[in-house]
Formats: sequence, structure tokens, C-alpha cells
Amino acid sequence: MPQSKQRAPAEPPFYARTRLPTAHGTFDVRVLVDGEGREHLAISVGQLEGARGLPVRVHSECLTSEVLGSLKCDCKPQLDAALAAIQAAGRGAVLYLRQEGRGIGLGNKIRAYAMQEAGLDTVDANRVLGFGDDLRDYAVAATMLEALGVESVRLLTNNPLKIEGLRDAGVDVEGRDPLVTGVNPVNRGYLETKRARMGHLYAPVRPEAGQPA
Repeated sequence: MPQSKQRAPAEPPFYARTRLPTAHGTFDVRVLVDGEGREHLAISVGQLEGARGLPVRVHSECLTSEVLGSLKCDCKPQLDAALAAIQAAGRGAVLYLRQEGRGIGLGNKIRAYAMQEAGLDTVDANRVLGFGDDLRDYAVAATMLEALGVESVRLLTNNPLKIEGLRDAGVDVEGRDPLVTGVNPVNRGYLETKRARMGHLYAPVRPEAGQPA
């Protein structure tokens, strides 16, 4: 009888892995490449295989805040808070997705910033450029969680659309924990727009004592 052809083993979804010491502690870092050649990171602590209710932050790249220290958003403080939170819990993951500017890319994000300087908010600036309010796709996050063996998650997020997007991608989201941090005089208007026009789940953003409105 002719021998049946053996299937080649599937390529692992993560092509690189290391332990990385950081200011927040040491993390296990894995890298995945998607179909468009973008490299995404799974940054984790503790046992992931079979985990239920795992604290997870799905975080989109923000070069302007994370590298340049921009005060226009709360992305870097949220990333720092999420990394600190999973270290404190002894388990969890931050999925770092290369979806700059809510999916419109770095150049278009800078163009949107210029429009915001002229008086538009983040939603209207995107729309004037011909983009939707949020173009991010969470299928790659679902792929990463499946490859890690995670059964269900508790999202570190304020964004109901992120919860909906992950559920649509097949992720079992048990609930969420808020991540409100990094409010400053520059980004208060941006954060209030996200609450009022994009449905983000936090109280109205008001000036702190002694700060201008």
C-alpha cells in the first residue's frame, strides 16, 4: 500500500521569544507576524495555558507618546499601568498591536493631530481625513490568545468597542477592569471626547484642582 503523505507541522504563530527585564519587572515576550508583515508582541507573566479570567490589556502602538513622550493622549500611562497591573497580579498579558492611530497609521495620525491643533476633536479629524472613528481589527489578538492557550480574559480597558471587537473575533471576555490614568491639562479634551463621542466608560474628565479648564 502506498504510504500516506504526512502533513508538515504548522508553523508556530510566534517566531521569537525571550525573557525581558523592564522597569515593571521581567516579562515573557513573544513576537507574531501577521499577514501584512506587521510584528505584534505578547508580553506576559505567569501561567497562560488554560487560564480563565486572565487580566489582559490589548494595547495599540503609540509612537508619539511611548517614544516621544507626547501629552496628547493617555497611551503610555495606560501601557505602564497595564504592565504594572499584571506584574502585581502575578499573571496576565499585554498584547501590543501595531495599529498606530486607532488603525489609520502614523502619518495620518500626525495629519489628524494638525487638524486637532486647528480646533477639531479626534473624531472629527479622522472623519475629515476620510477614516472611521476606530479602524482597529482584533483578529490578530484572538489568534495570539488562542496560541497562548488562554481560555477567557478580563480586559483592562475603558473601551466598549474593544470588548465587542474581541468577542466578535471569538475571544471569551468575562468582564473588564477600568484603566483610567495619565490625565493631564493637554489631553483632557481628548479623553472627554472619547467618553462623550466614543462611549468610553469613565466619569466626565474634569480639571484637577488648580488646573485651568
